Amino acid sequence: MKAYIKNATKGVIRFLWSLRRPSKKENMRQLNVRGFMPDDFVVRLATVNDIPALSALHVQVWNETYWNVKRTPTLKTRQWQWAEQFKEPADDWFCYVIVNPDGELIGFAKGKKYASDDLPAYSGELNKIYLLLPYQRLGFGRRLVIKVAEHFINIGITTMVLFGEPHNPSIRFHEAIGGKRLYASNGEFHGGYGWDDLRRVAAL
Repeated sequence: MKAYIKNATKGVIRFLWSLRRPSKKENMRQLNVRGFMPDDFVVRLATVNDIPALSALHVQVWNETYWNVKRTPTLKTRQWQWAEQFKEPADDWFCYVIVNPDGELIGFAKGKKYASDDLPAYSGELNKIYLLLPYQRLGFGRRLVIKVAEHFINIGITTMVLFGEPHNPSIRFHEAIGGKRLYASNGEFHGGYGWDDLRRVAAL
């Protein structure tokens, strides 16, 4: 009974979160109003010069995604975190940003090497992927993940794991690009996904 109630609660939260997301049609309409087309956007590696814009984007998207969390990370915290991240060896991690024609960052995806005795089959981790609400459902998230997959392949990594929130509506996106659910030993799903062959993702 407890497991049923827990799953039902997650389902309700996921439904409420999905109501906050604009439709694909509305996002495309807004894109057209600005005179943009999806192909006008560029995906590139983030650099240390992106820290101010990347930090602000991180705060905004986090707040959009986890709107029901009272204590949210501040811009100062995010700036410190990204500054510390860029001090880490470039061989261990990377981040791709997607930029609109006005030069504004609208999303990012961070990857890093992964090693765990709990999931020994996976060598890469899609550590973060965030996209502003007005740009969701337009293929930008897929483009970011493909770039991450290609990057991992280029450094000899062909598997990837992601740890997300099970009640986030984006879990459907993870499944749409080939992610398989990872279950705990008790059979519960906690938001983890695995990709056993990133070459399939890169070919999407």
